[in-house]
Amino acid sequence: MVYRAKQGHPGGDMSVTDILATLYFGALRVDPANPNDPKRDRFILSKGHCTGAFYATLAEKGFFPLDQLDTYMQPLSKLNGHPNRNYTPGVETNTGPLGHGMPVAVGAAIAGQIDQADYRVFVVVGDGELQEGSNWEAALTAGHRKLANLTLIIDRNGLQQGARTEDTAALEPLADKWRAFGWDVVEVDGHDHDALLSIFTAPTAGRTKPLCVLARTHKGQGISFMRDQVSWHHGVPNQAQYELALQEIGQ
Repeated sequence: MVYRAKQGHPGGDMSVTDILATLYFGALRVDPANPNDPKRDRFILSKGHCTGAFYATLAEKGFFPLDQLDTYMQPLSKLNGHPNRNYTPGVETNTGPLGHGMPVAVGAAIAGQIDQADYRVFVVVGDGELQEGSNWEAALTAGHRKLANLTLIIDRNGLQQGARTEDTAALEPLADKWRAFGWDVVEVDGHDHDALLSIFTAPTAGRTKPLCVLARTHKGQGISFMRDQVSWHHGVPNQAQYELALQEIGQ
């Protein structure tokens, strides 16, 4: 998709793909035939620039035809560079400006708490995105309200646009920060489907706090020339790189 569109964020797409696949094919209660079912689980991709992986997951799940992926970022396409709920079934809210998705997720979780609904809210944020203060305001609110129906997944690949997160504005000790805000925290290999599934499907009954899943990932996972390379935050492979990438991921 990125190769065809000649634009995109493939490094971040590949770091979050295993998380998205595990959520949509093992954990989320969603129905592509009824995407607005009030009983559905809510998922928000706060790192909205990684639409390549998100759209591919939604299409594989059946929210729209697979051949629509061929229009990715093309003029008049419904598959924009950032997800838009007005165009794309399965998208809960428009994201793109970093730091927006987490507050929306907290709002959705508060609504569920007030309504005593049994849906869950999941939100994925990038680690560089955590340098936006709006996330920490939302985290404070979620901890205060004991939003046990909320699960935050941090795509902790250690890289952001232009540099490593720790060289830009250090986040560590990241797990301790979330605990201090009143969250339960679990750390996991973000590419281990079984480990992710065990966390995502654990019952919320008995939980008294929101859950932060600190998923250790690799930018460009599965592609040798892209893995852990900050230059692939945004980039387009040339033909040789494209063919090598497809070979390495088994396509």
